[in-house]
Order: sequence, then C-alpha cells, then structure tokens
Amino acid sequence: MGDPKRRRKKYNTPGHPYEQNRLEAELVTVGKYGLRNKRELWKARTQLGAYRQQARKLLAHEPEERERLGRILVNKLTRLGILPEGATTDDVLALQVEDILSRRLQTRVYELGYANTIHQARQMIVHRHIKFGDHIINVPSFLVPIKDEEKIKISEKSPFSKTDHPMLPQNVSKAQAEKGKQRGKARGRKEGDN
Repeated sequence: MGDPKRRRKKYNTPGHPYEQNRLEAELVTVGKYGLRNKRELWKARTQLGAYRQQARKLLAHEPEERERLGRILVNKLTRLGILPEGATTDDVLALQVEDILSRRLQTRVYELGYANTIHQARQMIVHRHIKFGDHIINVPSFLVPIKDEEKIKISEKSPFSKTDHPMLPQNVSKAQAEKGKQRGKARGRKEGDN
C-alpha cells in the first residue's frame, strides 16, 4: 500500500495580493460563476496557465512533432468544450479563465435550467441531487465534456425529480406570477378603500 502522497496545492496565488483592479475583477467573476472562494478561481486560472504553457512549449518542437502534439492538446480542449471545433494552438493562447469556468458542472446545471440561481445549482450538486450519466457527482468543479452534456439530469431519488417541486425554475416563475397577482389585487383593494 505504501504511504499516501503528499498533497500539493493545485493553484498559484497572485503575485501581488492587494491590487485593487484585480481584486474587484476577481470578486465579479466569483459572483458570476457562484464560486465558493477565490481559491476556486485561482485553480481554474492555474489550469488555464498549464494549457497555455503546453501551447508555448510546442513552439520549440520540430514542425511535425509540433503539429502532432498541438492536435492532441486542441482535441482535448475541444472535447471539454473549452475550444470550438476547428481551433488551432494559437487559440489556446487566447483562452480566458471564463472559458474554463463556463464548463464546470455548476455552471452547466444552472444554464440547463435545473436551478434558479448559480448558488442553488452548487447546493443541488453538493447535496447529491444531480446525476451525470449513472453516477451522482457532488463536485461542482467537474468539467463537463461537451458531448456528454445531455447526461446531466436530476437524480430520481431527489425531491427535485417531481415536476411540481416548488423550487424548480418553472414552478418558481409560476409562484412569483401568482404572488404578483395577489399583490396587485391587494393594492387594488387599498386604492379602492381610499
């Protein structure tokens, strides 16, 4: 069995910790993608840096080797949906951290309409309400391959699997509409009393 490996950090922190512009931009990104903390953003940024570093190292290879290795890298990123079809290694260098964050399971669940907010999507995943294929995945940072996106669904054992659940997006909009009608009627009564 042996000793377990030493756990290593999977992220690099920013060089200047207190740059106001970067802090504000990070805060917006963390809010937009519903990240728990900036460490999750830094992990995605480090992962993006690794892909870019691979693309830069390709420039030192012979043309045939560069083409072969570049195709492998681009195919991997295309499978994940980070790059579009027909992309080149130059497109890898133009990637942004948002391209990786948009492929997270949390973002996909929200964009597919299973959750009302990005934060509810995270909670549904962590509380084991979401299935990917036949497996329940409780990791919001799981990168969903683009061809397997249709495998995301609500678990049969989850209360969210019932179509009349009050927290499903289609039912929330109905409930808000009914509340709006009730408020309008109440306002009409108050105005009528005056």
